[in-house]
Amino acid sequence: RQLWWGHRIPVWYCQDCGELTVTIEDAKACSHCGSANIEQDPDVLDTWFSSALWTHSTLGWPDDTQELRYFYPTTVMETGYDILFFWVARMIMMGLEDTGDIPFRTVYLHGLIRDEKGEKMSKIKGNVLNPVDTLEKYGTDALRFALSTGTSPGNDIKLTPSRLEAGRNFANKLWNATRFIIRNIKTTDTNMKIQWNLLPVEDRWILSRLSRTVSSVTSLMEDFQFGEAQRQIHDFLWGEFCDWYIEIAKIRLRSADKEVVSPLPVLVYILETSLRLLHPYMPFITEELWQNLKKHLPRDWQATESIMVAAYPDAAEIATDPESERVMESIIEIIHSIRNARAQYKVESTKWIEAQIYGGKLTPAIIPYSQTIQTLARARPVTFHDSRQESPPGKNALVLVLKETEVVIPMESMVNLEAEKKRLQKEIERSQAEVAQLETRLKDRAFLAKAPPAIVEKEQNKLATRKAKLERLKEQLIKYQH
Repeated sequence: RQLWWGHRIPVWYCQDCGELTVTIEDAKACSHCGSANIEQDPDVLDTWFSSALWTHSTLGWPDDTQELRYFYPTTVMETGYDILFFWVARMIMMGLEDTGDIPFRTVYLHGLIRDEKGEKMSKIKGNVLNPVDTLEKYGTDALRFALSTGTSPGNDIKLTPSRLEAGRNFANKLWNATRFIIRNIKTTDTNMKIQWNLLPVEDRWILSRLSRTVSSVTSLMEDFQFGEAQRQIHDFLWGEFCDWYIEIAKIRLRSADKEVVSPLPVLVYILETSLRLLHPYMPFITEELWQNLKKHLPRDWQATESIMVAAYPDAAEIATDPESERVMESIIEIIHSIRNARAQYKVESTKWIEAQIYGGKLTPAIIPYSQTIQTLARARPVTFHDSRQESPPGKNALVLVLKETEVVIPMESMVNLEAEKKRLQKEIERSQAEVAQLETRLKDRAFLAKAPPAIVEKEQNKLATRKAKLERLKEQLIKYQH
């Protein structure tokens, strides 16, 4: 095939004398006989020749331009490992030859994008994912998220629908969180400065977690661990800010108590800082949300016109608060444990259950969050005790031993004990029948003689699982009968 795009070979053929003219400038006549009847070679130089000039030709070379002096050499070159010698090595050679200096000192090699089976995308295989269709279906930032989260230098990426959906869901989560915060900003809220001396535990906790996240992400990015850095930003924003802090802040925002410190300054601070932290990964949605947030804040809040040129966040060491983290981790663990118990025993979502919390030394710090625990775990009443020795729980109670606390849930607050006993008895009878059937099969000499060893082993494992389940059911029934 004939290549037409690229640097054309600077050779002209004379149609009269047959000699060659080689010149950097466009030739007008043959350098040998002076004839104007000349034709340039139709071929272009190899693609990698043109690409090898990229680092300096794009900056105005061979002229001594301001851009060339400022941007050359750069620091990091990012590319795929499959063109290390095709391109990277040639850029270094050309840079040295043309400018006397190498174009970069660090080369970051990303992996290849493969399909969900781990196979290289190919038109012949028909497994190529059309980027235009993908962008229209999931969004540009969702695609960027899928290509960056959980990746590591040099390792290939399996681009699956689930990764793309996760990116889209994360973008939706950010959008909804920002909309919630903006909706709660009133025109009278002219002071968005954080009053550090008045902050409750949950505010100090989220500010501390943000500071640690910024510090960790910055360190990871400096070490080129971009995938892990993106994962930590995602986990902080979704798992801590949205799932926990915003939910707790909602309780305070609904409060009619004028003594309650407004969470809005902290909400705005965490969101704005997090958007700047996330911007390199998801630039479009972060710019849009940042601009929307800016419209609702005091004029002197942020003078920068675009998040693109705003300063990247620095970790605020003053915000690091290990004790607040310890208290909030325990509160979150308590709520998690009650929610898990509700799910395990299939408690209806509208039903309130009783919870007794044994907090030990943390009890004084946890008591102020009684309303939070009640609301988020749907538990009422919630009572607090120092230890089970001082206030022993009643019979038929579910005891949940946590990291620093214990939660006791009276079973009658979750289930109808008589109905649950009957259900357990039926379940025991069904399990006993299954165990008997499996034991009979494994004693059958004909079965053992004909069945492949893998099938026999499978049946043995099944019997062991059924027996363990039967024992658990019997233990649970005994608890209810005392």
